[in-house]
Amino acid sequence: MSGIPVADDVLDTAIAVLPVGEVAKALGTSANKVRQMLRDGQLIALKRDGDLCVPGAFLVKDGVVKGLAGTITVLADAGFSRTEMLRWLFETDESLPGNTPVNALRTSHGTEVKRRAQAMAF
Repeated sequence: MSGIPVADDVLDTAIAVLPVGEVAKALGTSANKVRQMLRDGQLIALKRDGDLCVPGAFLVKDGVVKGLAGTITVLADAGFSRTEMLRWLFETDESLPGNTPVNALRTSHGTEVKRRAQAMAF
C-alpha cells in the first residue's frame, strides 16, 4: 500500500464505503489497478475498520463518476489534502443540485462543481 495517499475517515458512518477488492470487482478490473487509480488521484481512499476503502458514491454502473478525477486534480492544485477533499465532496451545499458536490457530479453537474473548486483556490 505504500505510495497511496489515504484520507482520514471524516465521513458519516452511514456513508457506504467499499474495500479495494469490491471496487475492483465493481469496475471490472484488478485491485492493483484500483490502487494505481488511488495513487494517480482518480479516486480517494480512506481507512475504515482497518481496510483501505473508497466511498461507494464515487462509482456508478459503468465506472467512476464522470468528473471526479478532474475535481480531485483541481482540489489538489488548490492545496487541499485528501482529507479536506473528502470532507468538501460530501459537505452539504443546498445551492448545488444533489446537495453535495459528489451528488452534483453524479447528476452530471461536473462543470459547476469544478467551477466552485477552482474558486476556492483563490
